[in-house]
Amino acid sequence: MSLSSLVVRFEKFWECFKQPVFYNRILLGLKNTFIIALTGFIIGFLLGSLLAVLKLLPQNKKICRFFSKLTDVYVAIFRGTPIVVQLLVSFYFILPLIGVKADGITVCQVVFGLNSAAYVCEIMRGGILSVDKGQMEAGRALGLSYVTTMIRIVIPQAIKNILPTLGNELITLVKETSVVSFVGATDLFTAFNYIGSRNYEFMIPYLMMAIIYIVIIIILTLLIRLLERRLRAGDRR
Repeated sequence: MSLSSLVVRFEKFWECFKQPVFYNRILLGLKNTFIIALTGFIIGFLLGSLLAVLKLLPQNKKICRFFSKLTDVYVAIFRGTPIVVQLLVSFYFILPLIGVKADGITVCQVVFGLNSAAYVCEIMRGGILSVDKGQMEAGRALGLSYVTTMIRIVIPQAIKNILPTLGNELITLVKETSVVSFVGATDLFTAFNYIGSRNYEFMIPYLMMAIIYIVIIIILTLLIRLLERRLRAGDRR
């Protein structure tokens, strides 16, 4: 492809982009991408942490073993199926079956959160196991319950150990938002695909979309590294 041909294609893209209907759609897609990824990560972190605690309950009681097995089933379902399948099943089967109406953005937030929780569960479980067992024993010796010791002593230390992996999970969620168009939600892919379908030129819109995703990931990576350095500095102090 010649340079002049590339310039012509970019000019066609720019002419479309300058129109409010197009760049407003891109801004909406960018906003929805962040909303879905961040909300999904928060839901995934909270629910995943709870699942990790349930999975690591002492196995000396039937109820504890039941919750542990239930967690295994949950993780197997959400890690064993693609996120796009989970979106389609939730939006087109489960919600109509139970008579609940929800827009695509809300469904994506919930499904992304449930999906992320399965991965965060295993991440958090590894982080908890990396904390010295003496921390749990010390908390129990002070009269704290198992759950209280986990929340106040063990989990904060585990988070420091797994922060890079949690950051990777957030980055993965941002990239996976490119499939939300399957349930009618507008994201970056939908916005740039809309521009391409209007002037029948997809190369430049998709290239610009890729650049935006790369910039977002670089910014998130830098923020995660900054947080890691601050936590390490706090440990040294």
